[in-house]
Amino acid sequence: MTYDRLVCANCAAPVAEGRCPVCRANRERMQQEGPLGGLTPAMLLALVIALVAAVALITALQTA
Repeated sequence: MTYDRLVCANCAAPVAEGRCPVCRANRERMQQEGPLGGLTPAMLLALVIALVAAVALITALQTA
């Protein structure tokens, strides 16, 4: 899950803006969840497409 669309229950602002201590703490926690924790769905989709294209290219070069 990405934090760019979450709304803080404490201050009613987007968590990504980090307006209050609760927002900042949750934003920091979500960024540290893992290497892919801060990726947006669009960035993750682009990485998957690039990986599939790279595998297809390698396969095409090996069969040629």
